[in-house]
Amino acid sequence: MRANASRKRSHEEEEESVFVSMTDMTVSFLFIVMVLLAFFASRYNDKNTVPRDEYEQAVQIRDKTIVDLRTEIALLKQVDPLEQYMSQAAAARLNILYQLRNNLKQLFPELPVDVIPEEGTLRFQGEGLFTSNSYTLSDDKRKIVEALAKTLDSLLPCYTFSQSVKWNKSCNPSFAIIEAVQIEGHTDSKGEDVYNLNLSTNRAITTFTSMLAAAPDLVAHFNMRNQPVLSVAGYGKMRPVKPNDTPQNMAMNRRIDLRIIMHTPANAAEIEDIRKRLFEPLRKSTL
Repeated sequence: MRANASRKRSHEEEEESVFVSMTDMTVSFLFIVMVLLAFFASRYNDKNTVPRDEYEQAVQIRDKTIVDLRTEIALLKQVDPLEQYMSQAAAARLNILYQLRNNLKQLFPELPVDVIPEEGTLRFQGEGLFTSNSYTLSDDKRKIVEALAKTLDSLLPCYTFSQSVKWNKSCNPSFAIIEAVQIEGHTDSKGEDVYNLNLSTNRAITTFTSMLAAAPDLVAHFNMRNQPVLSVAGYGKMRPVKPNDTPQNMAMNRRIDLRIIMHTPANAAEIEDIRKRLFEPLRKSTL
């Protein structure tokens, strides 16, 4: 029991080291600057070698700078932890999207796929996956979807909860959690609305099933509510990214988006709950 308790304390100390924030580092840096200012000002305190007015001016500058630094430190300590968490989660989402895009571009250099940062999406434009008026994947397009699935499956354990794969703190230091990874189908405005809705939904479903065939564990990654993060949606023509006024713009609207939605904690206290839940499997594995 004593050995277990010792290991537990050691593990908890390792956990605490993870929580050193950028704010703490900045505060430490500013404190060092204050000490250096005070030191150099004191060395300047030789009334026999400098005029008194210069000496007093140096002291005033030192005192004002120290006050300003103390104010800056106070402001840094007042950073909203919830706002900071969401900013880090947004950065984590962008990192995931670019890893997916870069891997696909490496395997399929001519593939029209890109990251839309402000929307949190990986976008396959035009006939990137499906030919016009079709929801069937050809063999070469299926290889793209399979590569996407395998890369996504390798990244999700860092940002979700899973019974088979343990979370690794080194790949997700901000403790960002994914709420949903949504495969979205879209069409241009040509054709009947209901037909386009069905077409876009069928494209999303085809993408979903092909991804699962390549990486079955994709449905074993869960969000905070213990729901699988992977889902599908079809929007037809309802969410265009360009006006449907030219063939080029219509091709932009015919697309598949992979949208990542991050979990938003209700308050700062929930951030600590997320950390504890992520670390719980690690604690059990060390007992």
